[in-house]
Amino acid sequence: MPTTAARPDTPTADQPPAVEKPRHKLSELTTYELRDYRRALERAIAFFGRQDPVSPVQADLQTRLDQVIAEQDDRARIAHDR
Repeated sequence: MPTTAARPDTPTADQPPAVEKPRHKLSELTTYELRDYRRALERAIAFFGRQDPVSPVQADLQTRLDQVIAEQDDRARIAHDR
């Protein structure tokens, strides 16, 4: 029977998911990179939201998520206006 050891890069329930800042500006990311970055931020924010007390890191993550959402909204608006 195979063992199910966790991979080192797989977050566990007690470890926050790693969210690295992109190497490029948000406006230079592809749609897919932006989507993946948003998902990573949302997972990390959800993790810290379950902590008591809430970590101050959550505010930084939320700020970054707000910037990603604004970039996605801008792209959607530009695509709609064409």
